[in-house]
Parts: sequence; structure tokens; C-alpha cells
Amino acid sequence: MVADHDLARDVDACCRLTGEFTLRSGQVASEYFDKYLFEADPALLARVVEQMIGLVPEGTELLGGLELGGVPIATVLSARTGLPGLFVRKKAKEYGTCKLAEGPDVAGRRVTLVEDVITTGGAVRDATRALREAGAIVEHVVCAIDRSPEGENPLADVGLEVRPVLTKAQLDAARAG
Repeated sequence: MVADHDLARDVDACCRLTGEFTLRSGQVASEYFDKYLFEADPALLARVVEQMIGLVPEGTELLGGLELGGVPIATVLSARTGLPGLFVRKKAKEYGTCKLAEGPDVAGRRVTLVEDVITTGGAVRDATRALREAGAIVEHVVCAIDRSPEGENPLADVGLEVRPVLTKAQLDAARAG
């Protein structure tokens, strides 16, 4: 899929921050993509989701939005595709239903994970393992931004195919002009 240059430019302008940032992985980065800035903009979120629709694999039964940034994307994607949503917590609730994944039962169903930004894939890896333990079939993750090194799949170790709307290289190219 060819990235929409205008979308890359607009997402980059909206959410790229510079400074010193510690990522979930513990890595320190000089740039940070504050995805909440584009997720809070309804027009920009709609444009990202529009590009994501074509990335959802055939046979997907549930869209699993990862807490917290994947949830708004999965919600809009669910509304646009008609596929049921699932909201995947970082850890199971310790009260009420005590569920890790809120929504329909995942056992025996094909779940496509939905994430905002992937760098090393730690949160996606954790969710994949937990959902598979619950009987889900998890083979793909769609994301708004893949900031992992170009040509590398940070989730190959858990057998996931990463399908990004935008890569860091595309955002860099859009910024350069």
C-alpha cells in the first residue's frame, strides 16, 4: 500500500514531538509520536482509520484495540467495517468480570489487534500471548504508526504480521518535503 503523503504530513505535523522521551520499552528517544493528538482530532482520526480499513485481513472476526491508544482507533474502525470490537487491557481487571479482554468471547475466533504506535511491540506481544492463552487466533496487528527500524518486524518472534498505515520512514519523508 502506498502511504498517503498528505496524511503522513498531517499526522507528523500534529503529533511528532522532540525532546527526550523514555518509551515503554525503556529505550530513550529524541522524538515521540504523541498519538493522542491525532486520535483526539476527529477528522484526522477518520483519515487514519480510512487507510486502515484496507489493512484488516480477510477473515477477521474481532478487532482488538489495545489499552489505551488502540481503543479509539478500534472503535472507529469497528464502526466503519461492521466488525465487532474488543478492548484489550494491559492486565486483567481485579474486580467485576476480571477480564483481560472486554467484549465478545475470543475462543476460536480470529482477532486482529489494533494499536496506535509500535516500536518494539511489547504491548502487542503481551496481548497476543494472553489472547492466544484464551483460545484466540491472533496473526495480525494493524497500527497507525510503525516506528520500528525499516525492514524489520519487531513481532516476528510471536508470528505476527504488522500492517501499518504509516511508517517512521514515511513520516520522515513527509516532514522533509
